[in-house]
Amino acid sequence: MDTVPAGTAATCCSTTAAARPVAPPHPLDPLTPAELRRVVAIIRADATLGERLLFETVELMEPDKAALSAWPAQPVPRIARANLFHARENGVWRLLVSLDEGKVLRAEHRPDARPLIQIEQFLEVEGIVRADPRFIEACRRRGVEDMEKVCVDPWSAGNFGVAGEEGRYLVHTFAWLRLREHENFYAHPIEGLNAVVDLKAGTVLRVDDYGDVPIPMAEVNYDHRFQAETRDPYKPLDVVQPEGVSFTMEGNLLRWDRWSVRIGFNAREALTLHDIRYVERPILHRASLVEMVVPYGSPENGHFRKNVFDVGEYGLGKLANSLKLGCDCLGTIQYLDAHLGTMTGGVMTIENAVCIHEEDAGLLWKHWDFRTNRAEVRRARKLVISCICTVGNYEYALYWYLHTDGAIQFEVKATGIINTAACLPGQPGKYGREVSPGVVGQIHQHIFCARLEMAVDGAGNSVVECNTYAEEAAANPHGNAFYEQETTLRTELEACRRIEPATMRYWKVVNPNRRNHVGGATGYKLEPTHCVTPFVREDSPSGRRAAFTRNHLWVTAFHPEERYPAGEYMNHSDGHDDLSELVKQDRPIENADLVVWHSFGLHHPVRLEDFPVQPCISTGFRLMPSGFFDRNPGIDLAPGTNAASRHAKACCS
Repeated sequence: MDTVPAGTAATCCSTTAAARPVAPPHPLDPLTPAELRRVVAIIRADATLGERLLFETVELMEPDKAALSAWPAQPVPRIARANLFHARENGVWRLLVSLDEGKVLRAEHRPDARPLIQIEQFLEVEGIVRADPRFIEACRRRGVEDMEKVCVDPWSAGNFGVAGEEGRYLVHTFAWLRLREHENFYAHPIEGLNAVVDLKAGTVLRVDDYGDVPIPMAEVNYDHRFQAETRDPYKPLDVVQPEGVSFTMEGNLLRWDRWSVRIGFNAREALTLHDIRYVERPILHRASLVEMVVPYGSPENGHFRKNVFDVGEYGLGKLANSLKLGCDCLGTIQYLDAHLGTMTGGVMTIENAVCIHEEDAGLLWKHWDFRTNRAEVRRARKLVISCICTVGNYEYALYWYLHTDGAIQFEVKATGIINTAACLPGQPGKYGREVSPGVVGQIHQHIFCARLEMAVDGAGNSVVECNTYAEEAAANPHGNAFYEQETTLRTELEACRRIEPATMRYWKVVNPNRRNHVGGATGYKLEPTHCVTPFVREDSPSGRRAAFTRNHLWVTAFHPEERYPAGEYMNHSDGHDDLSELVKQDRPIENADLVVWHSFGLHHPVRLEDFPVQPCISTGFRLMPSGFFDRNPGIDLAPGTNAASRHAKACCS
């Protein structure tokens, strides 16, 4: 199918088609539609695999750093990774496929693994549940006669040791009632009714019915067609670049100011960045969001199972939106399409999946010399690389920023609709807040993990922890003395760290083999500005699967198969191959090829203002140069005045 997934296209305005780049030849560029089809054809031609296998993911096998450094003098083989599964059998087949040789290089069967839940299965699940007699009867008892009005969301089932679920490929569902077309069904939760669906059998394994709670029937809509009145619109605020943009694109290679970066995209992580450089000095070999877990705090009814790994159990890439000009991104925009494999071996194209544009970033630096009454001022700019993914009720907008001052920033904006449950009006209980009469939004968290393959000034990086302390009284007669102390983290277990606000803790990635003009190691600091405390008990079923949330920093020696902090195969996993297990190898990480994993997130006690649609709430982190430059990297920025700025004349004085 050569289409955008249903439900991903924005509807607020029309779009202008962007020029589609030709298939770029660089070894890091994502697989093209032709390559995706070729991989499928090679696999289906292999007699040992057969025709009946379905495709979880097909993506580029990224070449190692040695091969990349030798390219283009030496060709780099084009190899794909493919995960396959059978419609009626358990396990995942893990393949490496050579596009150059036209053959399967390696095939490994993981009998206990479960594939990602596919977007193609979402609506299939809804139909299976709606047709089940037990579910129909439970709805009828709650006053619901028209099953076409019942909306069923599939949630990953986790691994809770429930009898009868062993060895299955399951989803656990929640249901709502939609009163009319386009109406906000999350205002009408069908509480206490959860169907468990066996995706292999295509049947409802069982229906968990925890008892009736009246379905709240008041409409709480967000669609503009249902608003009785709207406020006057703002006067236009146009982002205009009459001379065009300051960046260039060569295939997937983006250059802006003194930055360069290669843009990738895959079904699991969505947006990936590669070979990030400033004036050709490397900083990061690869950067992406590799996991996100959303634990909910209610133990009531079936809500204890709401502990979803949105990257590892669904995959963000296939859930990416088709972005619309003038809506999701403002200004002069460059879009990139995403080409991904479908479950049945086709190709889906998400048009305008990635948005690239520039934004004003406020004041960069200024100084007014009051003696001479002269001021020097420069404004900052940032380059934005973004995509927006819809996972059920939530939207996650992912933004990578490259800044004039040499900083790299990652931001997640969470919006969409809170997951809702029902209660007796005025009695929401202790685990949530009533946002509309009889509608509860439960306390929850969104905990993310970024994986950063560091390459600060090239090979051989170390991680340094920085803490600030007050000087002891004997050396501090006036009580004002404090200082920063640096400690190099030498092994993986030493580098399992959490923030400490009392010491203003942060971490630096330095290159001990490169020196700045005062003799210090060049480096970048990680500012852990949005860390959260997890509240899921560590020894619980959900806690064992989310061990990466226990620390805010993990550092591992690079290994090409250690890609995900909660494990390679997350669906129904038990946590045996997560970060907490990997670091038990306690490999040396000093002056090494290393990976920094940073967990951060949102703690979300729901507000009334979060319904019917949640205003964006933001989290993320920042990588700032720390001794990487010999001076302010924006000092040589030419002065300028924005000619389009005007006096507002909004008052009469």
